[in-house]
Amino acid sequence: MNLSGSARALGQWLLLGAIVGGVCGVASAVFLALLEEATEFRLAHESLVYALPVAGLVLGAVYGRWGASIRGGNNLVLDTVHAGDAVIPLRMAPMVLLGTVLTHLFGGSAGREGTAVQMGASLADQIAWRFRVTPETRRELLAAGIAGGFGSVFGTPLAGTVFGLEVVCVGRLGYEALLPALTAAVVGDMVTRGLGIHHTVYPVPQALALTLPVLGKWLVFAVGIAGVAVAFIEGTHGLKRVLERRVPWLPVHMALGGLGVVGLWKLAGTSDYLGLGVPGILRAFEDVSLPWGAFAWKLVFTVVTLGAGFLGGEVTPLFFIGAALGNVLARLLGLPVDLGAAVGMAALFAAAANTPLALSLMAVELVGASVLPHVAIVATVAYLLTGHRGIYPSQRIARKKLGGPLLDRVVALRDLHAAPRKESEAPR
Repeated sequence: MNLSGSARALGQWLLLGAIVGGVCGVASAVFLALLEEATEFRLAHESLVYALPVAGLVLGAVYGRWGASIRGGNNLVLDTVHAGDAVIPLRMAPMVLLGTVLTHLFGGSAGREGTAVQMGASLADQIAWRFRVTPETRRELLAAGIAGGFGSVFGTPLAGTVFGLEVVCVGRLGYEALLPALTAAVVGDMVTRGLGIHHTVYPVPQALALTLPVLGKWLVFAVGIAGVAVAFIEGTHGLKRVLERRVPWLPVHMALGGLGVVGLWKLAGTSDYLGLGVPGILRAFEDVSLPWGAFAWKLVFTVVTLGAGFLGGEVTPLFFIGAALGNVLARLLGLPVDLGAAVGMAALFAAAANTPLALSLMAVELVGASVLPHVAIVATVAYLLTGHRGIYPSQRIARKKLGGPLLDRVVALRDLHAAPRKESEAPR
């Protein structure tokens, strides 16, 4: 490619990436503003939680009637990046936004990254369609939509960029989408902040030198993180399978999930595990008397909410679970509690989503460079220990995490056990 051709390609990616980032930023700002209003209203009217089963019934009916083509959520986005011919329906953006806000209004334990990613990808695909781009460019714009949504909803553009490249295929980075993803994430974050959205400010842990004894503690820490990640993944997918098999009508199994959350709420005797749980995350950074079972409570609340089909993402609940677990493990291992919470917060999602690089960067953007290299070590080890599973079964994989021959083709995690391998290639 000559210089003028390179300049045209650069200009195209900057323009398209900026457009994607702009719409992602606006969508995230609207979403976060509505989410804050819904959370504050629920906190002021706690009896709304009793209506969560009714909300599940209504949301299930709406999704059953108009949302069948978008029920795959993040997995639909990942499938489309790899093999989709049909455009992601534009209605995904408003429907997932409304569904997530209502989930939080009535106390469901869910996050926000799923909504942001789905809105970003849906809007990016509409832009790709309007500009009549090539299939290759479309895939890269979808990655940019993922990056723009993730980066703008958390205020972490670098992590959003790498997440958009890393989440698509386990163990690989899609560098071909680097420029549009970076542009979309940076522009999206700037737009969201420019519209007056303020993100959570996390405490900055004190620096800790990496010595051999500290490294040994982090390896034990990583085993605990991996075990909880597996419990979350298998619990969420397992409950979803059981409900779909036993109660195939979506409104009813969402209503049952709502009843389950209400029951857990009364059993726990606290509202700490409802909604996003940001106050619980912040508490984990400093409270040396945090209940030992806090992470388990939040895990069960979230598994029931998401496994039943309520809308939202996994990141913020996993941040809560990881920070609370990190607090406990730090106390047991003699590590600083604030550092344990920061590392646990990022590493648990890294292990569950198979994105150790993105979450290591995210930890730096959220709590500062003092978290390195500890978070990178724990996130990487936990990622390997979770095996070939994840919260997104549509993630592709070409080679098993611990090496060996290439698979015969790039396959989804959900299909991995049926995938043949190239016998002619020697293990590496």
